[in-house]
Amino acid sequence: MPRRTKIVATIGPASDSPEVIRRLLDAGMDVARIGLAHGSLDDALVRYRTIRGVADEHGRQLGILVDLPGPKVRLGSFGDSPTSLATGDRVTLVPGRASSDPGVLGVDYAELLGDIHPGDRLAVGDGSVTLRVESVDGDSAKALVDHGGPVQGRPGLHIPSDRLRIASPTPEDLRMLDAFVEEGVDMVALSFVRSAHDVRRIGTEPHPRGPLVVAKIETRAAVENLAGIIEAAGAIMIARGDLGSELGIEELPHLQKRITRDCISGGKPVITATQMFESMITSPAPTRAEVSDVANAIFDGTSAVMLSAETAVGEDPVNAVATMSRVAERADQEFDQDAWARRIRLLRRSAVGDNSDARLTDAMSAATFRAATEMGVAAIICISESGFTVRSVARFRPPMPIIGFSPRERTVRQLSMSWGTVALRAPRRVDDLGLMDELVLAARDAGFVASGDTVAVLAGAGTKGSRATDVLRLARVP
Repeated sequence: MPRRTKIVATIGPASDSPEVIRRLLDAGMDVARIGLAHGSLDDALVRYRTIRGVADEHGRQLGILVDLPGPKVRLGSFGDSPTSLATGDRVTLVPGRASSDPGVLGVDYAELLGDIHPGDRLAVGDGSVTLRVESVDGDSAKALVDHGGPVQGRPGLHIPSDRLRIASPTPEDLRMLDAFVEEGVDMVALSFVRSAHDVRRIGTEPHPRGPLVVAKIETRAAVENLAGIIEAAGAIMIARGDLGSELGIEELPHLQKRITRDCISGGKPVITATQMFESMITSPAPTRAEVSDVANAIFDGTSAVMLSAETAVGEDPVNAVATMSRVAERADQEFDQDAWARRIRLLRRSAVGDNSDARLTDAMSAATFRAATEMGVAAIICISESGFTVRSVARFRPPMPIIGFSPRERTVRQLSMSWGTVALRAPRRVDDLGLMDELVLAARDAGFVASGDTVAVLAGAGTKGSRATDVLRLARVP
C-alpha cells in the first residue's frame, strides 16, 4: 500500500533548482514549504513560481505552503557560514543591529530591553544554543552562553511569548501574504498564534477560495486556547522548537499527543515539525532516535511530518526526503487503525458543534468508515468541493486508500496534506448521481482501483447546492 503519512519539505538554497525540486517530487515530497523569515519577498516569489512550474510540467498536484515570519524575534545575520558561540563566553545583545558575530548579537526587536530581565534563559534557533541574561542596560544587554554551538543565518531568539508586545499576523506578514494570494498559493502558516482571533485576523477568504490557514502551535497561550484555534484554522502545525522552549521539553511529548488527537478528531490535518531528521543536515542517515521520533509521531496519528533545514540547507535534500518516505511508509504499516478509529468515535461528537451541515457530514463520514471497513472495500472515493468530506473521512485513518475528487484545483492541491489521500480533479461539481459513476471509472482508469473491486462513494449530491455530505453508495467497479 502507498505511504499514507504526507511529507512537507522546505525549499531553500540547497533545493530550489528545478532539477532538485523534480527529484524531491520523485523522492516523495507531497507539500513544498517556503519559509519567509529568510531572504527577500522577491526571492520567495521566484522560488514559488519555480516550484509551481516544475510541478505543472510533471503533472503533479503539489501543495505549496508559505510560512509567514510572524512576530518571532531574530538575531542579526551571522552570514551563510556556521559561527560558533562557545559555552562560557559572554555576549552583548544589541537591539536594531543588523549583523551578529561571536561577541555581539544584533536583535531585530526594538523592545528587547524592556521584555527581558536578568536571570532569563533565552534559546537561540531550535534551542541547541542557550543564553542566560546577566544584566540589562540602557542600550544593550549582557548574557552568558550557557550552552554553545554553531549558528548561521538569522536564527530566532526565543523570548517568553507572554512578554512580547507584537501581535500576529504582523503588518509585514500581511504584506507578504497579499503577494502570495495574488499568486494563488495553496496554504499559509501563521506563526506565534495565541488565540483564534489571530487566525481570523489573517483576513483571507475561507479555503478553498483562499489559502488553507495552518496555525502554528508554539506558545503557551496557543496551548491554553487550543480548541478555539483548531476550530478557526484549516490545519495545525506543532512547532516543537519554540513550544519546547516555552513550556519545557519534558511537557513536549504529551502536548504533541494531545494536539494531534484533538486536531484529527476535529477533521483538521496536523503537521509535526522541528528536528525530525536534524542530523541529516550534514549526515547521510538519521540517528536511531530520530527514526523512532518520526515513527512515534505517525503512531500518534499525525497527518504529515516536516523537514526544515534538512532540505532547505542540508547537504543532500533528496536523500532526506527519500529516507523520510521509507521510514513513514514502514510506520504506516504498523499504525493501529482499529484502536485509532475507536478513539475517534468517542471524541468526534464534541468536535462538530451545532452546525447542521457539519453534523450531517460527520455522521455520513462515520457511516462510510463503518461500511467500508465491514465490506472490505478497495477504496473510499470522496467527492468534495472544499475538501471537508475528505478530511472528515481521513480522521478515521481507514485501512484502504482515500481517493479525493474535487472540481476545484486549489482544493486538490490542499488535499496533498491530508493523510492517506490521493487527490484528483473532477470535471465539475457533483449535482447529479451520474457524476459519481463517472468518477468511479476515472479512479479505475487512473489505476487506483480495478474492475470488480467494491468501492464506497461519498458525496454531497442529494440536494442541488447542498453544502453537506448526504449520499453514500457502495458500488462495484465496472
